[in-house]
Amino acid sequence: MIEMRAELGVAGVPETDLPADLVARLPENRSGAPWECRAQSLVWTGIGGRAARAALPEGIRAQVDPLAVVGGLVRYVDTPVGPYDEVLGIVGVRDGAKVRGSVTFMAVDSEVSLVGGRTNWAMPKTLAEFSGDIGNGETMTATSTVGIPWRVSATPRIIAPPVPFVTKMKAVQQFADGRVGASVLGVRGKMRAALINVEVESDGPLPTWLRKGRHLGAVVESMTFTLGVPELST
Repeated sequence: MIEMRAELGVAGVPETDLPADLVARLPENRSGAPWECRAQSLVWTGIGGRAARAALPEGIRAQVDPLAVVGGLVRYVDTPVGPYDEVLGIVGVRDGAKVRGSVTFMAVDSEVSLVGGRTNWAMPKTLAEFSGDIGNGETMTATSTVGIPWRVSATPRIIAPPVPFVTKMKAVQQFADGRVGASVLGVRGKMRAALINVEVESDGPLPTWLRKGRHLGAVVESMTFTLGVPELST
């Protein structure tokens, strides 16, 4: 029987569970935190509520109020582990007076990125395949290749000219040993507001909180971000 490697057993929604045969072939972590990456992306917002709270790990769920959901599809052109594509679902939470984000769903088409994300930051990455492009009227789709079948696609309609942006926040994730890590995420880039048609299908609970429909969002034409070393709770 193949056991889960301790550093990979992080909390996420059922769609991110790793099958034993995948765990057996995964490499060791090749790049520790921090990471600096360059990418393009589609991002959109949705409502929070009970389903979003249920998607959070137990170690975070009781401490915060879920405010909103952020979905995204990302095309990384430069990272410490090479280029790859990604789909994600984040629950935005209020922790006292602070607003933070917790990634509860994430999939990539790179095994080394999967290992780095889980080991460095407790990001619950699984594997998927991707098709399409990021652009006005273009559709980008992510489809599961392991575990529970699911599919996420997004098609933007740009409604505004490009504007520069700079933002910083903390990502809070629950590690395999139960500790919660908070990592500073800093992003700068250029984006255009868009209405994004989103489709979400799954044999699991993903569509209950990462919802399909038309959402307000943005096409991020270019961005550079850094994700730092997490500060772990004691």
